[in-house]
Amino acid sequence: MYNTFIFQPLYNGLVGIMDILPWADLGVAVIIFTFLVKVILFPLSKSALLTQVRMKEIEPEANKIRVQYAGDKQAQAMKTMELYKEKKIHPFSGVLLLIIQLPVLLALISVFYQIIPAVKADLLYSFVAVPALKTSFLGLIDLTKPSLVLSLATAVIQFLQLQFSVASRQAAKAPKATGPGASASNMANSMNSQMKYLVPILAFASTYWIIPARFPEAASIIAIYWMTSSAATFLQELYIRKKHLK
Repeated sequence: MYNTFIFQPLYNGLVGIMDILPWADLGVAVIIFTFLVKVILFPLSKSALLTQVRMKEIEPEANKIRVQYAGDKQAQAMKTMELYKEKKIHPFSGVLLLIIQLPVLLALISVFYQIIPAVKADLLYSFVAVPALKTSFLGLIDLTKPSLVLSLATAVIQFLQLQFSVASRQAAKAPKATGPGASASNMANSMNSQMKYLVPILAFASTYWIIPARFPEAASIIAIYWMTSSAATFLQELYIRKKHLK
């Protein structure tokens, strides 16, 4: 089922772009393909982001419930769910997005591992032809080897995306939480601030050292995917906040 409904469609989608656009090298095809996947998943991303912002706005009310019902976890959960219902918030939309994105992400990584050094014809649909695989990104970077330039670009774009995301959430209407019920919230805010430094470091280390140690041919492709995905996420958040949030 995984191969039939997730991996194979994604593999054919990436190869199909190179088939339709014979001028596109593998890196350009990955960029186009990543944006297409992001567009398809955009409704879920939009719902998850709006939920995050609205939950931030009602944080003071949620903290009051935690304090008032600190000794009764069942009543605390019930009152919290009533608050979500009153504010028309769907707290599990982010979990749904993760459940859908995770197998897609794993399949994409498998696609990138199996696209080099050659397209596997036995994985293609009858209407998708085997294209010429161009592994020189814009004629400048050999995609079959790790690239310091691509790894650095990945880290920088990831940092900028997280910087915007974290700054936007901290600019929400909710003030810094105080009181005994606010420790978890303040800890989450602190972790979000730290993540904007840790994740870019992880992005660089993964694409320049960790992945190349075992799959050197896939490192640059994954770097291009990672930076494109981060850029697309930034554009989506920017659009959602401008269009749907005051």
